Amino acid sequence: MNEFLIKPKIYFGANALECIETLDGRNAFIVTDKAMVKFGLTDKVCAILQRKQINYRLYDDVASDPDISAIVKGMKLMDENFPDLVIALGGGSVIDAAKAVIYALWHCRKDTGLTKPCFIAIPTTSGTGSEVTSFSVIKSRTEKLVIVDEFMLPDIAILDPSLVQSVPPAITADTGMDVLCHALEAYVSRQANDFTDALAEKTVKLVFGHLIDCYNNGNNALAREKMHNASCIAGMSFTNASLGITHSLAHALGGMFAIPHGKANALLMSYVVAFNADFYGSCDNQAARKYAELARMLALPAETTRQGVNSLIVAINVLKEEMNIPTSIRAVGISESAFSERLSSLVHQALKDNCTPTNPRDVSAWDMETLYQQAYAGVAMS
Repeated sequence: MNEFLIKPKIYFGANALECIETLDGRNAFIVTDKAMVKFGLTDKVCAILQRKQINYRLYDDVASDPDISAIVKGMKLMDENFPDLVIALGGGSVIDAAKAVIYALWHCRKDTGLTKPCFIAIPTTSGTGSEVTSFSVIKSRTEKLVIVDEFMLPDIAILDPSLVQSVPPAITADTGMDVLCHALEAYVSRQANDFTDALAEKTVKLVFGHLIDCYNNGNNALAREKMHNASCIAGMSFTNASLGITHSLAHALGGMFAIPHGKANALLMSYVVAFNADFYGSCDNQAARKYAELARMLALPAETTRQGVNSLIVAINVLKEEMNIPTSIRAVGISESAFSERLSSLVHQALKDNCTPTNPRDVSAWDMETLYQQAYAGVAMS
C-alpha cells in the first residue's frame, strides 16, 4: 500500500504575500536572516502583521546551513512568548531552521497544554522546496543531519515571485540545479509512484524551459514565477518519494567543504545519473528507462535507452555550462590533498545519509568513492 501526502495550502502568483491578511492570531514568531532584513523583505511581512494588530518577534540570526546552536537559540526566543503563528521568510536554510525549532520545542512543551502554532513558509529562493516538505537539514560540525518527519510540514506555503526577482545569477543557477536534482531523484526513487512521477516530469519541463531565462534576466517575471512553482512542485514530489545518492553525496560534500547545496548537487548529478542507469554496463534497468523517457519528453535524441540517458546527461551538463557552474569539485577550489584526506569520511557520511536507502540502485562504499573521484576530476560523461 502506498500513500501520497498533501498538506500545505499553497498561495502562489503575483501578490500572493497578501494572503497573510487572512491569518488569525495574536502573536507571531518570524524566523528569517539578516539579508531579508537588509533588503526590506521582512518589512513587507511585518507591515501586514501590524495592520492586523498581530504582535511579532523577529529571529533574524539564521545563517546558511544552520547548526544546532541556531536551533537552540531559536527555541529559547520562541519559548519566551509561545506564538500561535510561526512565519519562516527566507531560503531553504531559514525554513529548515524554523522547522527544527518548532519540532524540537513542541516536543519539549507538548504536555503543557499549548496549541501547536500555525506554520507559514515563505521561500525567497527557488530551490529547496522546503515550504512543502517534511525534510529539515541541520549542520552539526562538519556533518549535515537530515531530519524527516511529517510534523514539520508547513500548514501554509506562500509563493510570491516578487520575492525572488532580485536573486543573483549565481544563486539562481545553484538553486535551479537543486530543483532539477529533486525532480530527477524523486522520479527514479524506490518510492516513486504515479503521483510523484507526474510532479517530477512537470518540474523537469519547467526547469529546462525557464531556468536559463531566469539566469540571463532576473527581471523576467514569467520565468521567475515558473521556476518558483517548479521548486515547490519538486518539493511535493520528493517529500513523498524521497531522494537518492546525489543528495547523500552532496550533503556530506557541502558539510565538509562549505559548498552551497545546489552547487554540490550540480557537481555530482550527471555522475549519479550514469551510475543509476548502469550507463557503462547494460543500461537497461528501470532508472535508465525512466531517464530516457525524460529525454523523449524534452524532445532529445532517445531512439534507444542508452541514447536517451546520454542525451539527458548532456542536457544537464549544457545547463551547467550555460550558467558557468564549475565543471568539477577541484574547480571549486578544493585541493587534491584536502579532498583525499577527507574522502573516507565523506563516503562514510554519504552511506548513512537518510537519502541513500531510496536510491534506485544499491550502492557500496566503493561506488560512493568512485563517484566522488569522478566528480572531483570532472571526468567526461559521454
